[in-house]
Amino acid sequence: MTAKTALITGCSSGIGRATAEAFHDEEWTVYATARDEDDLSALADAGCETTVLDVTDDEAVAAVIERIVSETSRIDCLVNNAGYGQFGPIEDVPTSLVRDQFETNVYGPHRLTRAVLPHMRDRGTGTIVNVSSTAGRFATPAKGVYAGSKFALEAMTDALRAEVTDYGIDIAVVAPGPVNTGFEDRAEDALAGLEHSGAYETFYDLIADSHTVVEGGVGTVSPGEVAAAIVDAAVSPNPPARYPVGPLASLAEYARFLPAGVRNRLYSLARRVV
Repeated sequence: MTAKTALITGCSSGIGRATAEAFHDEEWTVYATARDEDDLSALADAGCETTVLDVTDDEAVAAVIERIVSETSRIDCLVNNAGYGQFGPIEDVPTSLVRDQFETNVYGPHRLTRAVLPHMRDRGTGTIVNVSSTAGRFATPAKGVYAGSKFALEAMTDALRAEVTDYGIDIAVVAPGPVNTGFEDRAEDALAGLEHSGAYETFYDLIADSHTVVEGGVGTVSPGEVAAAIVDAAVSPNPPARYPVGPLASLAEYARFLPAGVRNRLYSLARRVV
């Protein structure tokens, strides 16, 4: 029997790498991608197919899809995992950085999705898994740009699910809470380049405190747990629309229903504590 094929973006580390390993363990043909080929060497050694891919590059995306279809004649699952977090108060984040955030976190998945859908429709089967976050349903101060990108991704995912249901294609969101990866480190790097207005230093302190919580393992999940949810979405005949992963992700499913006034009072309390 021909092995199923998965295309996974953002496999340099963390969730992407764990997902590639999990699909490989299930005996799928795995195409693991990242912007830096050196980051994929361990996955190549493990037996995954690897290729360089910048999800913001139209031609690169088309070339990767063409290669996979040529070599395997199928793409059973696309995992849109590549992304990063642009943190910072809204006023302090230049529009150019907002554009960069959406280019990777929103336009990237859209670009990959458009490229694979014709092949999935032709075969009458396939699954697209978009990796989101608790921020995709619940925005917090100083993370509005990142949350905006994930809100957009989830909205597009919900629309897509209804659009392709008649073609036998499943669409799922996997939304973890804090994950024990280098995500927060990269977010801090993106934060370091901001020019502070001086009006929001308490919120910068809150970001630093939240990083400490993630490092301390309070409520965090492992990349492997997120990968397990992604694989489950890929192999399930009727996957749930959304997979919250971890206790904080489950809590956020309900926290988003809090009235705005209640949320504002909680943020004020957090500022006083800081």
